[in-house]
Formats: sequence, structure tokens, C-alpha cells
Amino acid sequence: MRLTKSLLLAAALNLMLSAAAFAASPDWSVYAETLQTVKSGKKHDTPLNLVDYSALKKSGQLEAAYQLINTFPVETLANREEKLAFYINAYNILALKMVLDHWPVDSIKDVGNLLSPVWKKTAGVIGGQEVSLDAIENEVLRPMGEPRIHFAIVCASVSCPDLRTEPYSADKLNAQLDDQAGLFLNNAQKGLNDDGKVIHVSKIFDWFDNDFKAVGGIEAFIRQHRSGLSKSAIKADIDYDWSLNSAGE
Repeated sequence: MRLTKSLLLAAALNLMLSAAAFAASPDWSVYAETLQTVKSGKKHDTPLNLVDYSALKKSGQLEAAYQLINTFPVETLANREEKLAFYINAYNILALKMVLDHWPVDSIKDVGNLLSPVWKKTAGVIGGQEVSLDAIENEVLRPMGEPRIHFAIVCASVSCPDLRTEPYSADKLNAQLDDQAGLFLNNAQKGLNDDGKVIHVSKIFDWFDNDFKAVGGIEAFIRQHRSGLSKSAIKADIDYDWSLNSAGE
């Protein structure tokens, strides 16, 4: 009887481990804990979610989040939503890691230079392959044809979209991306400022204008996610602040 119970326990444990190994989505709870260091605030007169990088460095929490994406079998991601959620979270984790690996810095761009920009540098390993922030954005996420990613991936800067205080998940992804787009376009300092003569928007819309063609173009996208706008022309000319989205300054 004792042997039988031991065998049953061993079988149950193996089943649990197998289920975890072949899970379609990671357990993002460790990343959710990391995001507890993110608080709303203001920097350079811009309201945004700020990251306490000093606290994050001391806690070591980000390393656990990185190990999650480093060891997860990406080939088990079963559908578009799971892949989008995974790689958006991965991008944001690796951007945080890039800052902490070179802490202290005033801007994530200080990690690189003109000949070797930070976006092209190896940020970590996913699926056994070295990846850069550029590769995740341009080789994985953008080809999936979802323009709202541009309001979810965060390059650790003031003028970037805000770092969401919860992980992205496949089951909530559509609502989360809609929320991110709306939040960004309602931020007059970095997202959209309608002065009645011109609708000034972030340079993100200039850099990635082709990505919005699939949803009817930039104007259609903006008016879908922000109501009450004038009929003025749209100009992607809001200055981009590359200062670090850091708290405690």
C-alpha cells in the first residue's frame, strides 16, 4: 500500500511537471510582482507610470521574470494571442533588464551609441536564441499585423507608452491593448494634443505609419481610440523625450 501511494504521488508529480512544461502560456505571477515597483507619477511635466529602478535592482525580482521567459518553451505558444502576449511581456522585461544591467543611466539610449544602438544589442536569450529589442519588435511582433503593440511595448523612456502594471495575457489581450491605446492617446504631453488647429500626435505614428494601414490608416485608428477630436489635420510632431522613465528623481 505504501509503495502504491508513493507511485501514485510520483505519477501525479510527473503529470504536473509535464503540464507545466507544455503550458501554452507562462505563469506571469513573478512578473506581476516585478510590476509592483511601477507607480503613476510625473516627469518633465509628463504624467506617466514610473519605474523604481533602484528598488528593482536591490530586490532581484526582475531576474526571476527574465528566467521565466528565458526557459519557457516558446514553441508551445498555441495561437496569435498567446504569442503576442508573450513577446510583448518579453520585450518589456528585456528593456527593464537592459537598464538594470547598465544601471545607473539617464536614458536607455546611453547603453548604446550611433554605431551600436541599444536596440541592436543582445538583450537576453529566448527559445535558446540571443535576441535584441529590435528583433522582438521588428521580426516577431510587427509582422503579426497588430498596430496596438506600439502602445504596449515600452522602451523605458518618458515618451514611450506607459508600462502597464499587470502582465499581458492571451485571454485579456484585446481589452488590454485597447486600453493602452486609449491611455496613450489621452495623454496630451506625449500621445495626442488637439489644439483645434492641428492634432499633434506622437512620432510613433510617423516611425510606424505603415503598420496602421491594416486598420484604415493613422487617422482612422486615432479617431477609433479617441473621441471628441476636431477635424484638424494630424501631425506626428510631439517631441520625443528619451529620458528614463525612472522614479525617485
